[in-house]
Amino acid sequence: MPKINGNEIRPGNVLEHNDGLWVAVKVSHVKPGKGGAFAQVEMKNLRNGSKLNERFRAADKVERVRLEQKDQQFLYEADGMLVFMDQETFEQIELPADILGERRPFLQDGMTVTMEYYENEALSATLPQKVTCRIVETEPAVKGQTAANSFKPAVLDNGVRIMVPPFVSQDEDVIVNTETMEYAERA
Repeated sequence: MPKINGNEIRPGNVLEHNDGLWVAVKVSHVKPGKGGAFAQVEMKNLRNGSKLNERFRAADKVERVRLEQKDQQFLYEADGMLVFMDQETFEQIELPADILGERRPFLQDGMTVTMEYYENEALSATLPQKVTCRIVETEPAVKGQTAANSFKPAVLDNGVRIMVPPFVSQDEDVIVNTETMEYAERA
């Protein structure tokens, strides 16, 4: 694995530090009046989610890790475990349902998910950016209400509550952005 200098760390870099895998969340370069410059790095542990603030000087060497990305197809859920299939080898893998966090309700049967691996260990899963969902409950449109900056609450078929424009009605399909968990457009 390549080693990089402390001042070369960028947000999104995955680093091996203190016997753990960390992703750099925020990086700010500080040049104090006295002493040498350093990079103040806020990191998040990929395995347990803990956070750490660390200072790296330009002379400090850090191990940069490259994660392997594979597309996996979601098959089913059993006993709190999600079962995925590798689309090239047809090998099946079980991962805990909490690997997706709050985006778990958007996972649909047969959906292709991008997994990030480090030496055969699945660290994270990313859903497609846009998912189609059906609205099961929302208020009817109020006559005379304009679409300019007015939204109403709605419940999707997966139980997630989002805000939608007033022209969207019940039993309609909408496209939801899974990163921001917000309404994107009509389907």
